[in-house]
Amino acid sequence: MRRSARFCAAVLGVVLAASACSSGGASGSAGGDDGAVRLSYAVWDNNQKKVLEELGREFTRAHPEVTVQVQLTPWPDYWNKLKAAVTGGSAPDVFWMNGPQFQLYASNGVILPLDEGFAADEVDLAAYPKPLMDLYTYEGKLYGLPKDMDTVGVWYNKALFDARGVEHPSADWTWADFKSAAAELTDPEKGVYGTAAALTSFQEYQYNTIAQAGGYVVSPDGGKSGYDDPKTVEGLRFWTDLIERKLSPDLKTMTDTAPIQLFEAGKIAMYWGGSWNAGEFSANEYTKDKVDAAPLPRGEKRASIIHGVANVVSAKTAHPREATEFVEFLGSEKAALALGRSGPLPARDGTQEAWVKAHPQFTLTTFLDAVDYAVPFPVSKNTAAWNQAELTYLTQAWAGEQTVGEASTALAAAMNNLLAEE
Repeated sequence: MRRSARFCAAVLGVVLAASACSSGGASGSAGGDDGAVRLSYAVWDNNQKKVLEELGREFTRAHPEVTVQVQLTPWPDYWNKLKAAVTGGSAPDVFWMNGPQFQLYASNGVILPLDEGFAADEVDLAAYPKPLMDLYTYEGKLYGLPKDMDTVGVWYNKALFDARGVEHPSADWTWADFKSAAAELTDPEKGVYGTAAALTSFQEYQYNTIAQAGGYVVSPDGGKSGYDDPKTVEGLRFWTDLIERKLSPDLKTMTDTAPIQLFEAGKIAMYWGGSWNAGEFSANEYTKDKVDAAPLPRGEKRASIIHGVANVVSAKTAHPREATEFVEFLGSEKAALALGRSGPLPARDGTQEAWVKAHPQFTLTTFLDAVDYAVPFPVSKNTAAWNQAELTYLTQAWAGEQTVGEASTALAAAMNNLLAEE
């Protein structure tokens, strides 16, 4: 499995490099004989398509010579379609990028550095969280402008807390407080667990406790795994301890039924999730008036992983100036406010109020406050390769087949080999 993941990542790198160096056709943009410019804009979320199309029309009103075509490809097919477009020389002019894929595209020259255009237009880059800006910076150059952001907190079931007489989480609670609450909330007779120690979304779980313990996943230069660091192991053991104490379902149960489904059924009292859950929990009949959000508990220090989607420009676009201006517009206050009303948490400072007001029953300022102690999503050039290795090795610890230390040490060795091949 590790070999196939490494092979696929390596092949993708070769494909991207070859396409970036080729002299084939331009990107998915077009220009008519009348001088009009048509920009293609690739996204993956149907829930945002309508507001993005309206923002495209708004951009056209200010730039009459430019029209924008939003191209929707659902998440399961997005990256394969984008790879094919890049390979064929028809990449969209502007498209969504995430952290795990970013360095692969930037290092192979597929996307355009934006620093010069932003400097010329005096774009206020200080309006975006620094950890997000760092996430989309490669070798000192900025390639993406964040459109939204995610931080992580603890969603908790107020009804279960109250029924068991457990005090609601405080703003300064600790790992010890969290584990104590999980023990009080666990009710085997009713099939209720205090929490869920899942191994499916590292952004929600492991990466946070690793950072809170003072450990790290990958070194800043992308050359070394941190999984053999004792503090990283401590951050992982936070979760396996919960399973061993039966304060969380076991791995098989969480594989058969996703923890979020258990939470929405009232079988999990505390769920580590993100700002992105607000819309779903508002719409769910059970959770809409029974849950709230609290900050992550503190380990050695406070930390919350931050991630967000960025808009990037194809390096082969026929209209780099117009595409860059469109990205600037998508990061503007007007665009951010429109996005905030439609669902995602905007990345631009001062534009999140509409998002908070959309779900007044939740303490959504929790996720805004987390920006102050946020750390970037860990990535390297071929993040996907070692993401697969994480699951392969750590599954053995979560299943009780190895100690966390043994699994983590083996993972570090495998990950270092993968990093050496980047």
